[in-house]
Amino acid sequence: MMNGLKSGVAVLAAILGLASAGVMAAGGGGVLSDPNARKGMHFHEKGKLPSSYTAALQAEQRKMLPFEDERDFEESKRGFIAAPSYKQIMAEAGNVAWDMESYEWLLDGKDFDSIHPSLQRQAILNMGYGLYEVVPDKIYQVRGYDLANISFIKSDKGWIVFDPLTAKETAAAALKFINEQLGKRPVVAVVYSHSHADHFGGVRGVVDEADVLSGKVKVIAPVGFMDHAVAENVYAGNAMNRRMFFQYGVLLPRSPFGHVDQSIGKNTAAGNLGLIPPNVIIRDDIEELTVDGVKMVFQNTPGTEAPAEMNTYFPAWKAFWAAENITGTIHNIYTLRGALVRDALAWSKAINEALYLFGQEAEVMFASHSWPRWGNERIQEVMRAQRDTYAHLNNGVLHLANQGVTINQIHNVYEVPESLQQQWAARSYHGSVEHNSRAVVNRYLGYWDGNPTTLIPLSPEDSAPLYVEMMGGSDKIIAKGKQLYDQGKYKHAQEILNKLVYAEPSNRKAKDLLADVFEQIGYQQESPSVRNSFLAAAYELRSGIPTGAAPKSSGPDMVRAMTTELWLDFLGIRLDSKKAAGKQFTINLATPDNGEKFVVELSNATLTNIIGQQADNPDLTIIIDRKDLEMTMMGVVSLDEQIKKGKASLAGNESVYKDLKEMLASFELGFELLPGTGAADLSPERKPFEQEPLADTSGG
Repeated sequence: MMNGLKSGVAVLAAILGLASAGVMAAGGGGVLSDPNARKGMHFHEKGKLPSSYTAALQAEQRKMLPFEDERDFEESKRGFIAAPSYKQIMAEAGNVAWDMESYEWLLDGKDFDSIHPSLQRQAILNMGYGLYEVVPDKIYQVRGYDLANISFIKSDKGWIVFDPLTAKETAAAALKFINEQLGKRPVVAVVYSHSHADHFGGVRGVVDEADVLSGKVKVIAPVGFMDHAVAENVYAGNAMNRRMFFQYGVLLPRSPFGHVDQSIGKNTAAGNLGLIPPNVIIRDDIEELTVDGVKMVFQNTPGTEAPAEMNTYFPAWKAFWAAENITGTIHNIYTLRGALVRDALAWSKAINEALYLFGQEAEVMFASHSWPRWGNERIQEVMRAQRDTYAHLNNGVLHLANQGVTINQIHNVYEVPESLQQQWAARSYHGSVEHNSRAVVNRYLGYWDGNPTTLIPLSPEDSAPLYVEMMGGSDKIIAKGKQLYDQGKYKHAQEILNKLVYAEPSNRKAKDLLADVFEQIGYQQESPSVRNSFLAAAYELRSGIPTGAAPKSSGPDMVRAMTTELWLDFLGIRLDSKKAAGKQFTINLATPDNGEKFVVELSNATLTNIIGQQADNPDLTIIIDRKDLEMTMMGVVSLDEQIKKGKASLAGNESVYKDLKEMLASFELGFELLPGTGAADLSPERKPFEQEPLADTSGG
């Protein structure tokens, strides 16, 4: 094994301890030794062995990459104070919310040819677990409790918490642990660095909403936070959640053949996600604020890693908080779960601004993922590496695009400069060079490559039978696919086998062979998002859509935070246009307790709404207080029940209400991403995915 990994494993194994751990009960109390604690998480399952071609590729990577640079391992262990006695945290629902124990095989000091060596290195670095000191007696982090880090700033009277994780249970456990180690202090403020749920979802584990509403506790967030925290994932939320099972591989086995890491952390906690709206908004580009004796300088960086995001500088301690703009990876410009394409150039410019505002004097840089960097020279090195990687991604891709390289070619043509390839801080784990380069072309030029053949293409299930017929049928394709597999030509094999699977979704031999091909491609990937996507696809081709407890992506707080306008917009998405054909109506909706009014109109099989207006002669008027409407939005109480209880009233043509209900579709999470893998292929009692489809929890 390369020296960097060996010494890194030794360091982390020493500080983490390898004794078997129990399960931490909800609320942070007792320890359980329940053998069923891992039920539904597929720990026992094993993939096929890496081929000789995959093993050779991994061996070549070990020679090419800078494993002699071990500074990340030194920095990841610096400031370590203590690790908890437990490795698992239970969710209030009874499932395992968090499990570091399931990844301890990474610390055995072995090379795994089923894992890209660079990804294995990152996965070991992300095994840091426990309490760490960042600035003596001032700044601390609890790492390894969730996808993100939770940071604690020691103020005059308590803690200022930065980014309280995804789940209430993991955040509460982290607060309990730091108070046990350093003395109990109240939380006086919470800072949400940005609008992804792994940075706010655990807020109810560290503060009480009543204290926020009274002003006793400040919750600070960048401008636009609430809009983006809810809206970014609502309109396409069901589709995003389904795709998240590929990008995050949440139900893959945790083994060298399955899930090994998520690049910015181990995984996402499967606990209770909450949201308490901020009571302090940072609006200016640069804004200073002193909270309980701690002076902070906020830098708003909209349109970078998140639509609403901010960095923070602590001038008294020369400490720079980089949020998720600078972590131990090059991030996603396009995230595979689905989201608006990000602006690589704007991201680069935000880092450059931070470099010149704060990086010239900063002595420590820490973030919501990964580990801190110390010393001004080291900080500037990392900031410049990431600045230049994002800038070159934008500029280099456009350079090629302006010479005629298309979106369907760019991922095979664009290359990161060699000097950046040899810096760990510039490696693409969370993102990948391939899908990020395609994203830049998509941002500027869209999905079309300029060839009319691809402008109005057949759907794959329609084109595939044509290809299969021309190729001589399934037997010839499987024989050729097996030959290509045996030659290590996996991308060639997937090209033809994918056609066969679309043409014949019930062809078990075709699906199994395509799964074998996907598996080898997955083993070779440096980016866990890409690895997980191939391995999850292989899993579903073999076994169907998986079951098991998964990270929650919605909850009462997320729905409550939706504006009424956003909810009405989502009803427009749910409308089945075929059922609405030929119908039209106008509804006045009023929510007296907050003074809002809307006109909802159906015309041309389209549902629209406008805030602040009321139609003169509506077909129907609905009056319901917003607080009662929230119960209906959450699915707790139907509008019919609200009407019966007198909480809502209808005036006018009530058949309009009945028609609208019948026109709205409900989205099911377990739809197929690959043919022949859906719930219809499985036994009736299997229910794919035990979670509610609405919004996404991921930081990606």
